[in-house]
Parts: sequence; C-alpha cells; structure tokens
Amino acid sequence: MAEKNKQIFPTSVLKPLISYLRGEEKRLVKTKRDLRKSDPFVIGNRDEDNSVDSDVAENVEHDRSTAMRRQVSRSLIEIKKTLTRIKLGKYGLCAECKKMIDTDRLAIKPTAEYCLDCERKVESKGK
Repeated sequence: MAEKNKQIFPTSVLKPLISYLRGEEKRLVKTKRDLRKSDPFVIGNRDEDNSVDSDVAENVEHDRSTAMRRQVSRSLIEIKKTLTRIKLGKYGLCAECKKMIDTDRLAIKPTAEYCLDCERKVESKGK
C-alpha cells in the first residue's frame, strides 16, 4: 500500500513546485476577484448616458472580463488537479498512457497532465 503513493520526483523537487503552485493559486484568485470588480455588468455602475458608444464599450469590457475570468478559472482547476496528482504520487505521469511526462515539458508547463503524444490525441478529439 505504501508503494501506491510513492512519488516519482524527490521531495526536494516537489516542495518548491508546491510552493510555486500555491502562490500562483493565490495570485489567480486575486486576479479573478479584481476582474469581477471591474466588470460593468457585475458592479452595477454602468454608464447612464445610454449612448451606443457607451453601451458598446460596456459590452466589450464585460466580454473581456468574462473571457479572462474563464481562463483564470481553467488555470485554477489545472493547479488544483496538479496539487492533487502530487498528493496522490502521480505527478509526472501521463493521465492517459501512464508513462512519464518529459521533464522539459514539466519545466515549461508544471501543470501538464499528458505527455506530448497523448496531448495531441486529446486535442484532436476536442476534449
């Protein structure tokens, strides 16, 4: 049973990674909160002049804020999934083929869930 949660990477590598991911998580939560505060549809301080230009600007700002919040939410999910994989001893293993993910790929994208081959397959399927 102890073998099941055995880490692929040494603790000396995982501790700074966990610290980095938690820092990113905090930063992204703040970013999401700030984006929400700046959304004219959420904060209720919409322009009262009702001009077409003003209305278009508010809609554009709302769409931008919404798109950015979605991206931040996706990043937060990736971080939480990565922290869970670390906790379960599965960090660095491809979620699809279970082979080791190239360490260069993990260095560039620490939240990588798939090896490059499986990532291409997943993207081509449109998951």
